Amino acid sequence: MRMNLRKVLALVLCAALIFALGVGCSSSSNSSDTAADTTASETADAAAETTENEAVAESTEAVELSGTISTNGSTSMEKVIAALIESFTIYNPNVTITYDATGSGTGITAVTEGSTDIGLSSRNLKDAEAEAGLTATVIALDGIAIIVNTANTVTDLTIEQIAGLFTGEITNWSEVGGEDMPVAVIGREAGSGTRDGFESIVGVEDTCAYDQELTSTGAVVVAVASNEYAIGYASLSSVDDSVVSVDVEGVACTEETVLDGSYAIQRPFIMVTNDNAEQSEAVQAFLAYCTSSEVADIIANAGAVSTAQ
Repeated sequence: MRMNLRKVLALVLCAALIFALGVGCSSSSNSSDTAADTTASETADAAAETTENEAVAESTEAVELSGTISTNGSTSMEKVIAALIESFTIYNPNVTITYDATGSGTGITAVTEGSTDIGLSSRNLKDAEAEAGLTATVIALDGIAIIVNTANTVTDLTIEQIAGLFTGEITNWSEVGGEDMPVAVIGREAGSGTRDGFESIVGVEDTCAYDQELTSTGAVVVAVASNEYAIGYASLSSVDDSVVSVDVEGVACTEETVLDGSYAIQRPFIMVTNDNAEQSEAVQAFLAYCTSSEVADIIANAGAVSTAQ
């Protein structure tokens, strides 16, 4: 009886030892398998990430722009085009863009002759220019402000009164509610987009009696600021505190009134390209950028109104 009990106890202990060894081996095996699986997964993820990064790098390198873009034309567009060039080249540092402020007519001639990539104009294309293969892309709208000296007491004019002042039918400020003093008429030179826009809208083409014809919008502002009895016109983006913009038909010249059409004297800012000339990838990208919704705030900060709202 005693001998049998010992045998039973030995068998029980042996079975327990075998079970414990089995569990331990199984746990060790599972841990090893898990570690191996984790390592394999991490390696696969790292490889996939490396491949993805390489693909992105190759893609970025493939679309990176480079080259030179020349623009030429409107002085009224100077602030707008400068802001667009600065913004575009931040994202495309290998593209160089030049701007020659020569006036709308010169810019249109330059793109027609192929001496510039993009002409800049503050007036619409004439029929003959469009028929010659030029295309106009509107990037913004601009109000042509009627400006007077800060000492002038006149604050509102009708289109009819403006026409009379610029053609010489009205020669004294007292005729429109101002002082009894003669009017000095300041304007732009022939070929200017601002002059063309102003005269065509007001209906005084080729009939204005200018005391001074100046070659830039900035020069007109300076001339009016220095003459107490002067009147002139200037792009909204160029008007500063040195002069006063009078209301036209009771409407102030602002970005809002230009956009909603309530301000009567306004014109487009356009980029002109030649259909007969091949455009580089950089030129195409710049044109697309200047007409995208991304630039609305940039154009607004430059004093004009973006057409891509």
